[in-house]
Amino acid sequence: MTTPQMLAFAVLGGMMLLFVWGRIRFDLVAILALLTCLAVGIVKPKEAFTGFSDDIVIIVASALVISAAVERSGVIEVVLSRLAGGTTRFGTQLSLLVGSVTILSALVKNIGALAMMMPAAFQMAKKSNSSPSCMLMPMSFGSLLGGLITFVGTSPNIIVSRVREEMTGQPFSMFDYTPVGLGLAAAGFLFLRFGYRLLPAGRRAAPTMGEALDIEDYATEAEVPARSAAEGLTVGQFRDMVEGEIAVTGIHRYDGRSAMPLPDAVISAGDILTLKGDPDALERAISVAGLELEGQHRQAAATRGSSNVGVIEAVVGRDSVLAGQAAGRMALHERHGVNLIAVSRRGERITARLRDIVLCPGDVIVLQGPLDTLPERLRELGCLPLAERQLRLGAARRGLIPIAILAVAMALTALGVLPVAIAFFGAAALIMLAGALPAREAYERIEWPILIMIGALIPVSDSLRTTGATDLIAHWLSAAAATLPAWGAVGLILVAAMAVTPFLNNAATVLVMAPIAATFASGLGYRPEAFLMAVAVGAGSDFLTPIGHQCNTLVMGPGGYRFSDYARLGAPLSLMVVIVGVPLILAVWPLR
Repeated sequence: MTTPQMLAFAVLGGMMLLFVWGRIRFDLVAILALLTCLAVGIVKPKEAFTGFSDDIVIIVASALVISAAVERSGVIEVVLSRLAGGTTRFGTQLSLLVGSVTILSALVKNIGALAMMMPAAFQMAKKSNSSPSCMLMPMSFGSLLGGLITFVGTSPNIIVSRVREEMTGQPFSMFDYTPVGLGLAAAGFLFLRFGYRLLPAGRRAAPTMGEALDIEDYATEAEVPARSAAEGLTVGQFRDMVEGEIAVTGIHRYDGRSAMPLPDAVISAGDILTLKGDPDALERAISVAGLELEGQHRQAAATRGSSNVGVIEAVVGRDSVLAGQAAGRMALHERHGVNLIAVSRRGERITARLRDIVLCPGDVIVLQGPLDTLPERLRELGCLPLAERQLRLGAARRGLIPIAILAVAMALTALGVLPVAIAFFGAAALIMLAGALPAREAYERIEWPILIMIGALIPVSDSLRTTGATDLIAHWLSAAAATLPAWGAVGLILVAAMAVTPFLNNAATVLVMAPIAATFASGLGYRPEAFLMAVAVGAGSDFLTPIGHQCNTLVMGPGGYRFSDYARLGAPLSLMVVIVGVPLILAVWPLR
């Protein structure tokens, strides 16, 4: 072993110890590892920052933007809510989420399937009063298992198919992976359904100032348009449809009359409902029932480019011009270019129309308007902004647009028209251009420490290749496998690919391991398919760290995970993949 090889192993070993120790931020650990590699000379200065131009950085950042836009649309959570039947049982929710993302990952790129499903995990966790961290990592692992089922599910499958074509003249087809992948996905699903208990229950993303706000009794109003899902329902039936998350406190008929919101009161087209509840619950109810939120038809909701329209929470100050005034008489839209979306007043049940509410000092209001002028409007009105938090109530909503853009991007990658990085980068840009997510919020939703970690670690991991350490590993593997029985040799290749992929990323692992596996099979007189399949399974089963696969990286920040958390759930899952995978591979792909 040469000195550069020893240094490469030493730096990687020290980095892993610091990650597991957890006392230093993970992005700083990555930076220290990169600086150490530069200091000892195993990474050249001109290659130090090549990691920041790697595709995985673009993929993860773009996926976070796409996921935020999907969350804002509310479409996925509405669909899953209907499938789940309003259940608040954690086990049922976890089964639905992991099962859905596993199936989707077999049909499209697993990173896209995970980005699409993450917002629903947060909503379901809130309903079951559980931590999203108990859902996000199982979902990530489920997406990796789903990617093993078909040719298009993950990059290792595509690369392994190309290696087989170079060796035998015949590539793997779309469903050649299915027998092995489906068996592993089914076993993995059962493990994740109950194994999530291995995760620490207290992991949460870093809290924001906005999360300290405890305002859950906003009142807003929405009109019932013709052919709305709420038309013809009683108030009791409407509450059941929205899972009891909100209350109807007033019904204002289209002819100006008001009706008591009794459980048997019938909702008609043209009615205006006064609704009370948490802002997110109000938004979901309006979306599910197809209602039209107060103020959405006014020009303030569409001026200066719809993607620039947002909402802000503020407190009516003692000297505010709003104090003692009814919102309707103030003509907020005409005079100030903003809409009053909702009002919260502690200890009072609001039943009147928003325009008729006489505002008082201390009332909390939600105003909608152009984001770049809202702070100035608050000063004019004498209102004090609250700590910023993301509200979908009254924010620009584009329904199926982000879902459609993501579907097109994934279709283009599945057909080989565009690489994943280009497709996702373009999808993120189109989402912002279409107004489905303001650019300001898009940048806020990117987990910058995660990107710093990835960019710094890529040249560190690549030092294994540049110093010849991977060739050394290949030599050790060949020597060890020569003394093993056939099933042991296949298992060794699978375990080796699984162990190497956190440091090389899964695509690089296949490029290194597939030729080794094929050459080894040829030397022993075996057919290469079983060994190549073992490489694909091992490279696609990175359950031990957040750095080997972008799906694991994607959930690290939102789940509040530490580096060592992945192995707690991932190590037993990896063992299960080996125990189940080797017999499956040998049963489907005979060695002779």
